[in-house]
Amino acid sequence: MQPNRPVVIALVGPTASGKTELAIEIANKINTNIHNIDSRQIYIDMDIGTAKPTKEQQQQVPHFLIDLCLPSQPLNLHKFHQIASASINKELKKHQIILLVGGSGLYLQSLVSGLNPPAVAPQEFLRTQLHKKEKIERHELLKCCDPHAAEKIHPEDTTRTIRALEVFYATGKMFSQQKKLKPPPWKVIELGLNPSGLEKRIQNRAEKMYKNGLIEETEDLIRKYGNNLELLKTIGYEEARSIIEQRINYEEALEITIKRTCQLAKRQKTWFRNKHNPTWLNKENLLFEALSSIYEVIG
Repeated sequence: MQPNRPVVIALVGPTASGKTELAIEIANKINTNIHNIDSRQIYIDMDIGTAKPTKEQQQQVPHFLIDLCLPSQPLNLHKFHQIASASINKELKKHQIILLVGGSGLYLQSLVSGLNPPAVAPQEFLRTQLHKKEKIERHELLKCCDPHAAEKIHPEDTTRTIRALEVFYATGKMFSQQKKLKPPPWKVIELGLNPSGLEKRIQNRAEKMYKNGLIEETEDLIRKYGNNLELLKTIGYEEARSIIEQRINYEEALEITIKRTCQLAKRQKTWFRNKHNPTWLNKENLLFEALSSIYEVIG
């Protein structure tokens, strides 16, 4: 049965929760495609460290919003929103139902809630000056300029902290007050994954990343884009770079990667509990439970 209006299914959850595998199963069953909503999988040459769907997985189901730009050309939320919305609306004309998958909460919220971030071009000089400051100092500055944004943005999230400050200094208005809600014309179904034993899953995936060539991928990024590439500070890549520079050994890098990923997963779970209201999938047969939830809504 076709729904009366386009349907967007959002499969959310923390990193390493099994979203990619379940999404492919769902997409095959309902004959649709997948739009990846991940703030790092949009970059070319960043495959292993971002747990990007493999070439084989992408052949099973068409994937969109992957490999959109070079790591040296950061994509802000406003630009991502424009690209993603256009892609989603185009595909909805063909399928009527599509699937969004990812753990980047703000990116998902911008799409399913119609959050329209401010269009402020990158301020390169300001960014350079802000990068010279320590993380805590930047976050304290954000608290002064935009307390509400500072509450929402973790001090470790350099990209979003700098972006919020950039918007404030460029416009004189708080970033948190410039976001406008314009709900999209879709019926949204949110499904959530939060499996037990997540820490063990994170450990296994981190070990697999290093085994599959995370260090070599990091070396390639340094060779192509330089050692000052901002994305080299993100989880996995920063630890791999430290191995390359002989500042830590493999065991230490793996331990730090696992710890940082667990911290990220905790923040993601908090975000999805507070900002979304998904149907949490927790039965043994996840595919059956997911399809039941979908058909219950669309009929």
